[in-house]
Amino acid sequence: MSSSVQRKRIRKTPEARRAEIVEAAARVALTEGLECVTLRRIAEELDVRPGLISHYFPSAEELVAEAFATAAMGELDALLPADRPDGTPTHHLARYFALSTGEAYDDISRLWINARHLSRYRPLLREKVAHMELASDDRLEGLIRDGVAAGEFRTDDPRTTAIQILVVLDGLGAHANTDRTDRPEAVTRMALTTAERELGLPSGSLGAATT
Repeated sequence: MSSSVQRKRIRKTPEARRAEIVEAAARVALTEGLECVTLRRIAEELDVRPGLISHYFPSAEELVAEAFATAAMGELDALLPADRPDGTPTHHLARYFALSTGEAYDDISRLWINARHLSRYRPLLREKVAHMELASDDRLEGLIRDGVAAGEFRTDDPRTTAIQILVVLDGLGAHANTDRTDRPEAVTRMALTTAERELGLPSGSLGAATT
């Protein structure tokens, strides 16, 4: 009798298999770029035949779009959770800034740069980019509204304030591929100072947070 035991393959549901493919594609998108999200590359990542990937995603364009959306939503959920049972709005906003600046955030910044460039030529990706931009606007606006209701923030237009903050963060993130060691501190803190000014907070209120 052979001492080796043949390993049984676990048959996954179509939903589970599709989710596995998208998650693998999202990892590749974050670490290598959206151009590397091909049916063959994801098949290699999962150690399956390319035909299995094409069964769920006949078009690589659809997989690229789903990979971006999944990676971007994962980051949004980590930065600004929809459910915030603990902590004040000020604490959650400070945490958001602490997580969304610096080298630890560079991968997602690069992904957004990559997606916005490619979306000019790829309609499916363009739709996902627009959807995720709105999702980010909505999530930050919701946090600001909670802060206004709690008496912590002061703004007459939470939506506009949210977009202003995100535009500054996007502008800073656009330099993720370049050396920023000589960037003045005033520039590094621009998103923080914008938020503090627009929300009527004392200077430094959002500068220190535990993650």
